[in-house]
Amino acid sequence: MALTKKFLKSKPVCKVTFKVSAALANGAAALFLAGDFNAWDTSSIPMKKNKAGDFSATVDLKTGTAYQFKYLAKTGEDARWFNDDAPDRLEPSPYSGAENSVVTA
Repeated sequence: MALTKKFLKSKPVCKVTFKVSAALANGAAALFLAGDFNAWDTSSIPMKKNKAGDFSATVDLKTGTAYQFKYLAKTGEDARWFNDDAPDRLEPSPYSGAENSVVTA
């Protein structure tokens, strides 16, 4: 997985591309990105799947801000949350006690 950041010169926005490899998606039929930037909505940011089976989504984030996030993989009736394997850092979730990935724009 990888986070790619592109800072815009014209405004305080960073375009962050979140990528998940097919291997880490582990056969997921659909993958969603959820975090502080979308109020943890589990359906508002579906990730696009390419021919190789990798998933990606690009989100505009305010620069100078840190956001917690996770991926939600869905296959049939099963769903599982997982972290990015190379986030800027990990932080404890204030709700579940587990860790969340963090990206700083």
